[in-house]
Amino acid sequence: MLLLILVLAGTALAQERLIPPVEIRVGEGDLATSVRLLILLTVLALAPSILIMTTSFIRIVVVLSVLRQAIGIPQVPPNQVIISLALFLTFFIMKPVFEEINANALQPYIREEISDREFFSRVSETMKEFMAKHTRKDTVEVFLEVAKVKPEQLKEPKDIPLSVLVPAFMVSELTTAFEIVFLIYIPFLIVDIVVASILISMGIIMIPPQLISLPFKIMLFVLANGWELVVLSLVRSYM
Repeated sequence: MLLLILVLAGTALAQERLIPPVEIRVGEGDLATSVRLLILLTVLALAPSILIMTTSFIRIVVVLSVLRQAIGIPQVPPNQVIISLALFLTFFIMKPVFEEINANALQPYIREEISDREFFSRVSETMKEFMAKHTRKDTVEVFLEVAKVKPEQLKEPKDIPLSVLVPAFMVSELTTAFEIVFLIYIPFLIVDIVVASILISMGIIMIPPQLISLPFKIMLFVLANGWELVVLSLVRSYM
């Protein structure tokens, strides 16, 4: 044991001699670069949340998720398919907004024609215009009242603070999504009621009505070209 301890101690000392001391220094000129890198990494880490909060992703993913419940197959399509479809539809809808951000903010920033503050200002102004266009006025007024901001002070959408516009936009998107879901649920609910009435009139009470109505709901949805109708309705709701 004593010999083993001596060998381990010698190995540790040898490693200490092989590894040079490391000293980290931040010069005065590198501080701004370090802060910019920190901000960039923070934005990249929050990119999924920003994508959800400020784009059409909320409305699309809620409608597609509840559509499975209305048909009666909550696990099909799987969550990966629903999220992927919602993501690509979001990019399709937000393409004009992203192109405007690229032309007015990103490219000038890459060419070092504008500062960091101007870059974030232009990006936020473009996103504010999109969110304000698709946010209910009464919802914005409620959040402005909570934030104690007078609507008379806001002449343009860019004057609305992000702390007010983002939650108002999210609540408005959820409200619109549930309105669309209500209209989607009605045809499937009618099929369930008709099948349940027929089974009760025939005296068949041991078989769940959902088991019989599921093939009819799937057939109705396929014959009506339901996926295309739902997707086109979601896309056109932002036009």
